[in-house]
Amino acid sequence: MARRFEEQMVTIAMEGDPSATLEGIFVPGAAEGKAVRGAVVAPPHPLHGGSMDSPVVNEIAWACARSGIASLRFNWRGVGASAGTASDALEDGDSDYRDALAQMTETVPGPVVACGYSFGAAAALRVARASTRVDRLVLVAPPPSLLGKEGFAGVKQRLLVLVGDADQFVGPEKLAEALGQIPGATFEAITGADHFFGAGLATVGHRTLEWLGARAGNARSG
Repeated sequence: MARRFEEQMVTIAMEGDPSATLEGIFVPGAAEGKAVRGAVVAPPHPLHGGSMDSPVVNEIAWACARSGIASLRFNWRGVGASAGTASDALEDGDSDYRDALAQMTETVPGPVVACGYSFGAAAALRVARASTRVDRLVLVAPPPSLLGKEGFAGVKQRLLVLVGDADQFVGPEKLAEALGQIPGATFEAITGADHFFGAGLATVGHRTLEWLGARAGNARSG
């Protein structure tokens, strides 16, 4: 029987204001015992309907769980039950992602995978640059304009980047070119998918699962 994963609602303390919290969902993930690795999964743009309920965010979290990796997905400030005001400021996105990353690093003893979709993928990359606990990144449709002046240059972690071949906001060709000189980078343009993955959604989950190195024979829970 396929194993189901228990989702737990959690609150994430916001730096600088102990009374303010972000809303999150934690999934233990370990097939046996307690997970020693973790993943933080960031949603898309908070001003354009981005939340932890995003199907893409859930696909990434599912892949982590099937790989035995604990996951934490969260809502940006001002979204859902998260405190504060929704913002498109990159520094606010970075602060929220750092808060979620700090909670995950206190929860699991091992390395962490920094993950995100669209706006969240860019935040994951920016924050991961300064983290000694992040050893891998899973970025889905990261907008190059939000990656900072460094882009992918200098990224030392293993990196998986997925984008739809019909993405209307992220140029797959330019993204592939930018990743061409990055050691440890894996890139795939998913056939028939645009930025919102109305098509190709399951492929996001399965490619992430394969890349994370899940054990053979795992089957998706229904």
